Amino acid sequence: MPEQWTLVADFTHHAHTASLSAVAVNSRFVVTGSKDETIHIYDMKKKIEHGALVHHSGTITCLKFYGNRHLISGAEDGLICIWDAKKWECLKSIKAHKGQVTFLSIHPSGKLALSVGTDKTLRTWNLVEGRSAFIKNIKQNAHIVEWSPRGEQYVVIIQNKIDIYQLDTASISGTITNEKRISSVKFLSESVLAVAGDEEVIRFFDCDSLVCLCEFKAHENRVKDMFSFEIPEQHVIVTASSDGFIKMWKLEQDKKVPPSLLCEVNTKARLTCLGVWLDKVPDTKESFPPAAEPSPVSKEQSKIGKKEPGDTVYKEEKQSKPNTKKRSLAGDSKKATKESGLVSTKKRKMVEMLEKKRKKKKIKIMQ
Repeated sequence: MPEQWTLVADFTHHAHTASLSAVAVNSRFVVTGSKDETIHIYDMKKKIEHGALVHHSGTITCLKFYGNRHLISGAEDGLICIWDAKKWECLKSIKAHKGQVTFLSIHPSGKLALSVGTDKTLRTWNLVEGRSAFIKNIKQNAHIVEWSPRGEQYVVIIQNKIDIYQLDTASISGTITNEKRISSVKFLSESVLAVAGDEEVIRFFDCDSLVCLCEFKAHENRVKDMFSFEIPEQHVIVTASSDGFIKMWKLEQDKKVPPSLLCEVNTKARLTCLGVWLDKVPDTKESFPPAAEPSPVSKEQSKIGKKEPGDTVYKEEKQSKPNTKKRSLAGDSKKATKESGLVSTKKRKMVEMLEKKRKKKKIKIMQ
C-alpha cells in the first residue's frame, strides 16, 4: 500500500479585497500578492497577519524570496521592488519594464535575476549593484521565466512554447512545445522540468533530449500552479487546480514513472496560486552576495543582449529608501497607500474608512 498523507486547514485569513495573484514563502513568512495592489505578510510561526506592503500601484504579478533577508516583488505598474524581509522596508524600486512585469526569477547565487514583461523583453538584473545589466528583445510577450536549480540554464515560456537557454552561451539550446498554454513550470532536477497548463495533465520533460518522459492526469480542470520540495527520503510535488483541489504527489526516482498520489483536499475555492511553507531550519542564504564576488553576468555580456547604460535603479544608493516619516491618518490617503514600508492592517482600514467618509462629504456638498 502506498503511503497516505492527510491535509488539514491550520490557518485561514481573509485579508485581500480581490483575488490572489502571487505567493512566496521563506522559513518564517508567507507573503501574498493580489489584484488589490497590496502584499500581505503572514507570520507562520505565530499564525498571525504581520502587516501589508503598499508600494505598488497595480496587480502584484510575482513574489520571490531570496533566503530569509530579501523579498522581490513585481507588478503591473512595471516596477520591481527589493524589500528587506526583516524590517520590511523597500530598499530599491526599479522601473523594470515599459509595460507590466509578468514574471521574475532569482539566480541561485542571488547575484542576478531575470524578468519578463509585456514590452516583449527579457531583462537581466545585477542584484549586487541593483541595476539593469542587459536587455534581450523577444518576438512575443513571455509570461514565465525560471532558473534551473544550479543556475546553469533557464527557461522562457511564451504561450505553449518553452525555450531553454544556456547561461554560458545565453543562447537557446532547445525548444519544447506543450499541447496547451503553460500556466506553471518547476524544475524537478537540473534537467527534468514539470510542465502544467490549461489542461488536466502534467508532463515531465527532459531539457537535454527535449523528450516527454511521462504524463499523468492530475486534476479534473486546468492546473494553475505547482511546487516541489524534498524532505528525507521523499521528493514531493504539490499541485493546485481550478477544480479547487490541492494534491500532493510522491515523485519516483525514475521520472519516466508517473508520481503516486499522497493526499488531496477540496478547498472549494477557485485556486490561482500556490506556495508551500516548511517548518524547518532557517535558510542559510541570508543576503545577496557582496559586490566583490565575481558575477556570472560577465559570461552573458557579449551574447544575452545589449547593455543598457545608465539604467540604474536609483542614482543615489543611500537615498533610495522610501520616506519613513509618519503620516497623519487624516492626511492624503493616496499618499498613505503608496508608502513603501510595513503598514498595519488596522491603519490601512482606518485610512480606507476616512477616504470613504471624505468622498461622502464631497458628494453632499455637490448636491
